[in-house]
Amino acid sequence: MTAPLSQTALLLELEPVVAKNLDRHLSMAKEWFPHEYVPWSEGRTFDGPLGGEAWAKTDSTIPDVARTALIVNLLTEDNLPSYHHEIATLFGRDGAWGTWVHRWTAEEGRHGTAIRDYLTVTRAVDPVALERARMTHMSAGYHNVHGDEVLHSLAYVSFQELATRISHRNTGRATADPACEALLARVAADENLHMVFYRNLLGAAFELAPGQAMRAVSDVLADFQMPGVGIEGFARKSVAIALAGIYDLRQHRDEVVLPVLRQWDVFNVTGLDADGEAARDQIARHLDDLERAASRFEERRDARASRLAARA
Repeated sequence: MTAPLSQTALLLELEPVVAKNLDRHLSMAKEWFPHEYVPWSEGRTFDGPLGGEAWAKTDSTIPDVARTALIVNLLTEDNLPSYHHEIATLFGRDGAWGTWVHRWTAEEGRHGTAIRDYLTVTRAVDPVALERARMTHMSAGYHNVHGDEVLHSLAYVSFQELATRISHRNTGRATADPACEALLARVAADENLHMVFYRNLLGAAFELAPGQAMRAVSDVLADFQMPGVGIEGFARKSVAIALAGIYDLRQHRDEVVLPVLRQWDVFNVTGLDADGEAARDQIARHLDDLERAASRFEERRDARASRLAARA
């Protein structure tokens, strides 16, 4: 039985894969500029030191649930300093790993800038409430529960980046604003490339240390939470977002978890030790649990919609 690889050994063994996928990423990533996606001509001065107009909910026609999703998406992006600290501490700042960490951070930084500018210029959300929420969320920071485990962290971001892509795309559609939809589609394209990068790394880890990789995937799926979970009122907001079909359990299972697992071909991986086999069985059971939970949620959502229609 081969001894598990240490975290240092995993980083060293995967560095050539990082370098290869970094080159791939740089060849595919498209340069874009946040200011080009913001309708600046719609802007006007707010109240305060400059004596403009106070924000009012009627300033924007964006639906309430889309406003909620936009706030959650932005506050999630805002916590970038904490994310950078987490991955830089784990992956290091040197070599291919370090180059990737800084490149990823630079690309993610555009997302918060662009979304915040859009929300402010279009008066889509209350800027005072948004800033207070930002201060609260960022003051709490972010802690990766698997922050000292390379494969667990790679497994998490493989799912999380895809989930974020879907959330951004569906939020853009929910706004019914072509400008917002174009902006969030552009952000989602970045997130997809990030997902592919991390997914490829863990794919290589399945060849290098199959049992450890399978355990990482199983553990991450068992307690998966989006990084915005610490946002004030997140549970209530996430329910509203799910009821609107922006991001729900069905999408999580069928559009995030299953495609990534299929790419890794987890149910045909060979060379597993006993713990790896146990982890694979746990993944299968988790998929079954997700299916049942998603079906129950859909039934409740349909029943709720029927009740609301009857009242109307």
